Amino acid sequence: MTSIQIGFIGMGLMGVPMSKRLLQAGFPLQVWNRSTDKAAPLQAFGAQIAASLEQLIHSSDLLMICVTDTAAVEQIVFGPGGVAEHGRSGQILVDFSSIDPATTRDMAARLKADKGIDWIDAPVSGGVAGAEQGSLAIMAGGDAAVLEQVLPVLAPLSQRVTHMGPVGAGQVTKICNQMLVSCNVLVMAEVMALAERAGVDAAQIPTALKGGFADSIPLQLTGPRMANREFDEIKWHVRTLLKDLDMANTLAKAMGSAVPMAGLGAELMRQHGSKGYLEQDPCTLVNLYRNEV
Repeated sequence: MTSIQIGFIGMGLMGVPMSKRLLQAGFPLQVWNRSTDKAAPLQAFGAQIAASLEQLIHSSDLLMICVTDTAAVEQIVFGPGGVAEHGRSGQILVDFSSIDPATTRDMAARLKADKGIDWIDAPVSGGVAGAEQGSLAIMAGGDAAVLEQVLPVLAPLSQRVTHMGPVGAGQVTKICNQMLVSCNVLVMAEVMALAERAGVDAAQIPTALKGGFADSIPLQLTGPRMANREFDEIKWHVRTLLKDLDMANTLAKAMGSAVPMAGLGAELMRQHGSKGYLEQDPCTLVNLYRNEV
């Protein structure tokens, strides 16, 4: 399987460490990013830098995408010079992005009908640390037999790949994941600010709660940074959580399902983002409840 030619599109916070993991596992890898400076450092790790998206598509058996949102994926697949224009039958597209489930299903059906390319939606959870350590949780939608073909490539990236159903099911599962994560981090911000006001050393909260029912990976990773005002390193973005909460509310409306916590969470996240925090780390959410906002 290491002879398969992989093309990775999107060298952001997640794409770079995921690409490094694939290179370390011995896979031939070509990478492309809209801004080439973000892809350049991977050359030192053995990656080939594609001169164009067209070049990457032509020379790859497996196409991997990890970009910001639904519009970005649609541009890569159906925009000028994209996958629909230059792809070929037999290729497989794996989309790690977190995007709209309905649009995913539509794009996958269109690409399969026009080009014979199979689509696996495989959003991930675990953040930058999980990408660096190869411990991501991957929730996959698509044909089971096609997913089976790419499992060896996903192995260096993940601790677990779960087949959730047909195309789009992975994206629905990621929305559920983000509802839990986002509401968790919002409550965490309230907790840290409350503890401070009550005279408690908030930095000790994650240690005190570790192993209990209130514990979580976000609490251990983000809680200390909230307490210690360590905002400079950006491990994920407020805009990403807001995007995912908005998708949760859109999905819930379409399904006729009530999601009041996700609705409130989206508005709190939007309020925070409107103060200049959209590109900042969610650990800054604690400033919603501090005096020195």
